[in-house]
Amino acid sequence: MIITPDLDELLRAAARDNAEWCDAVARGHGPAGAFGAEAWSSARRTPPLYPDAVTLAPGASAPALVAGIDTGNPGCSVKDSFADLDLAGDGFEVLFEARWIHRPAAAPAPAGGSRLEWSAVGGAAELARWEAAWDGEEGTGLFHPDLPGRDVVFLAGRAGGRIVAGAVAHRGSGAVVGLSNLFAHDEADTDAAWAGALTAVAARWPDLPVVGYESGDDLAAAVRAGFTPIGPLRVWLHTA
Repeated sequence: MIITPDLDELLRAAARDNAEWCDAVARGHGPAGAFGAEAWSSARRTPPLYPDAVTLAPGASAPALVAGIDTGNPGCSVKDSFADLDLAGDGFEVLFEARWIHRPAAAPAPAGGSRLEWSAVGGAAELARWEAAWDGEEGTGLFHPDLPGRDVVFLAGRAGGRIVAGAVAHRGSGAVVGLSNLFAHDEADTDAAWAGALTAVAARWPDLPVVGYESGDDLAAAVRAGFTPIGPLRVWLHTA
């Protein structure tokens, strides 16, 4: 029998895990942020595609959050983990909305994961190839070579030795595994990528549920892979 965790606790765990992942990426580029009771935030602008703040609890103080981040440089953003902030008056616009997702540890593995050969990325050169496959560019250096380790695993799905799918699994301080940055192209498809990544995660952390967030077609694919949407989030971008 699968026991459903308390929803509030699960949402907080998902937000915390995501904030810890964002913090890990930011630290690869210099001094990063700090964790408080309501949010993780960085006074220094974070790397591209990563937020300057992530709320950790409902009802976070918007003025305190905005005061602790660098809105003076382009690209400043806030991950509103509980979709309960109004930052429009502070010069922000909603960049996108998504749903947190949860998959129990006891859920059966989805079919189709064996279409590709899956393994963990190792070494700086292979990480650069993974990043190029993920974003379609030749290694921008977003992910520091020291990131892969015991708690962060870059998963690669290969066909003929080439990386055609992948994801990042992050095991933070909570009792969940965060799965993010999933991609698939060429010989792969999104359903196969979810199946392969989840099989790899289950092999490493069989007793932990998997969380993340998705929207649109990617959310639909996550649901097909056994995830349940559990709550909304928003990402705000400073535009003023």
